[in-house]
Amino acid sequence: MGMAASQARFLGLTARKTNVEYEGQQINQQRTSLSNQSANYYNDLLGMTVPVPPSVDNYTKTVYTFEDGSLTNEITAMIAQTDGTYTISYLSQWQDDYVPVAAATSIINVQGASYYVGADVLRTLGEPDTTLEDQAAIDARQKEENAWITQLNDKYGTTEWYVRYVTNTSTGEDVPYFYKKSEIEKNKDKTDENGNILSNINCYTIGSDTKVREVKHVTDCKVERDSSGRFMAISIPEETDEEGNVLSYSTYTLTTSTITDQDAYNDAMNEYEHEKYLYDQAIDQINAKIEIIQAQDKNLELRLKQLDTEQSAIQTEMDAVEKVIEKNVESTFKTFG
Repeated sequence: MGMAASQARFLGLTARKTNVEYEGQQINQQRTSLSNQSANYYNDLLGMTVPVPPSVDNYTKTVYTFEDGSLTNEITAMIAQTDGTYTISYLSQWQDDYVPVAAATSIINVQGASYYVGADVLRTLGEPDTTLEDQAAIDARQKEENAWITQLNDKYGTTEWYVRYVTNTSTGEDVPYFYKKSEIEKNKDKTDENGNILSNINCYTIGSDTKVREVKHVTDCKVERDSSGRFMAISIPEETDEEGNVLSYSTYTLTTSTITDQDAYNDAMNEYEHEKYLYDQAIDQINAKIEIIQAQDKNLELRLKQLDTEQSAIQTEMDAVEKVIEKNVESTFKTFG
């Protein structure tokens, strides 16, 4: 190889080595950038709040109740006073029989100016029931229906009702079923080809209903505890004098029970499941991005190894060319020396 050729080859190898080193620097910068991105994703993972399932204990409370005849009383508040007494509030519940209650809806059939449920014609509530043969029975039913009108008006806000009776096969009694006149009149023109009103009409009957009354801030109450500190009895003032001093108490045994608000717990569990789904989804998304970064970094690492191998080969060839140049220089100087 001649002097010029050797020099040209050496310069070409030097340029190639410089390019390899530059590409290697670029790859290292890319790997550093990927490392920073990966660190940011891991920081995001560390900063995420792991959803915690709700505890049923948070939705369970201890309830104290006491019986007073037909009344079931549930204590809602019990505040200790400095003189050792308590101020309590409680809910009284009882069953109220023979009151209007909701029944299943009915399909009303329109036939001219009359309305039917099945084969039973509806009659205006409070008018004489001419299906009864005895006048005393007619008068008694009319009096009873007038009393029902008052109850229906108090509860549902209207005095105009239709009624039909269905015989109870077990007791033989006639059970009344009531329909708001205004609701039927509003829908009577919306019927199918058979004359049935398209909308089911609300129906009411006489039954049993639970009533609730809240008693607030009863003062000067006394309580008894068992050895574990749980309340076992309560004494409520029964009679006071003109100055408010308690003359007598009524004492009731307290029944202790635990009640879980299952609906609230289920709502909290549903919220937890939703948050857990979002959390898992976010984790999966971040992990997928990290896997992409790791794959990219692996490719860059392989390319860097290739460049390292290429640089070693270039360096070996440069060393060989450098020796050829040295020999050429030595031979040239000997020729002219």
